[in-house]
Amino acid sequence: MSARALGLLLGYAADRVWADPARHHPVAWFGSVASRLEQRVWRDDRLAGTAYAAVLVGGVVLPAAWVERRVGRATRVVTTAAATWLVLGGTSLDREAAAVQARLAVDDLPGARTQVGRIVGRSTADLDAPGVARAAVESVAENTSDAVVGALVWGAVAGLPGLLGFRAANTLDAMVGHRTARHDRFGWAAARLDDVLGLPGARLTAALAAAAGPDHAGALRAWRRDAGAHPSPNAGPVEAAFAGALGVTLGGPTTYGDRTEDRPRLGDGAAPTAHDVTRARRLAARVGLGAAVVSALIAVRAPTQPLPPRRPRR
Repeated sequence: MSARALGLLLGYAADRVWADPARHHPVAWFGSVASRLEQRVWRDDRLAGTAYAAVLVGGVVLPAAWVERRVGRATRVVTTAAATWLVLGGTSLDREAAAVQARLAVDDLPGARTQVGRIVGRSTADLDAPGVARAAVESVAENTSDAVVGALVWGAVAGLPGLLGFRAANTLDAMVGHRTARHDRFGWAAARLDDVLGLPGARLTAALAAAAGPDHAGALRAWRRDAGAHPSPNAGPVEAAFAGALGVTLGGPTTYGDRTEDRPRLGDGAAPTAHDVTRARRLAARVGLGAAVVSALIAVRAPTQPLPPRRPRR
């Protein structure tokens, strides 16, 4: 097995056992640096935002590429495993969604609203129980692609630079890629970069959801019919495939601050319930495992950097 494939599998296993670090997370450090830099360089134009994204993502990718070229096999395994563990968020996502389900199960709607607000960007204060369940299922679907599958795919294709670069771009999109008045132009490059990098992972997530879900035909039907109407080119296929696989309907009015979007309907079933949150978590776990296996197989065949030459003994 290649060092890259072994590192990806070990990192995936570490996330399943321990989840990503709760404190002193390197992604949080990256976010702090990005926030400080934004305060210094923000301009209401795309060029400034493009330079901002290039500096931050390049500042992660280039050192990672240098490390991967310079180290031997054993160190590649360790660094790839560590990076995979740090960038994956599947187990943390599952625990947050489980907490939402637990609140809904005991009819604690205020607690469920607060809890689901930890994993979604929308306003949750006025959600009813089906709205909370829907938000949780949509978050599980989309973040399985962003926080698990996409990272594994890029790790398989590009190793350490792929893992860290993908997570850096995804973090920037979450910070400045939203269509707010401040970030409409400045965040354009970060949002487009995340769209491009997220494309292969989103399609693999949708395919695995269709293969591993309880309703294969329903997942494929919803993906083909409904995904294109979603405003996000990557969330659309993933959420549609999850909706079809689980036999629920996602989408509908979604409020962000003082702005409400009427998201397209995805799937054919009833509105999600607390039980469907549990079903979505189980499906996400199967998708994540499938992505780890597929990514390891890709990594075995992917070209890797040659090992550094040994220094001759004197």
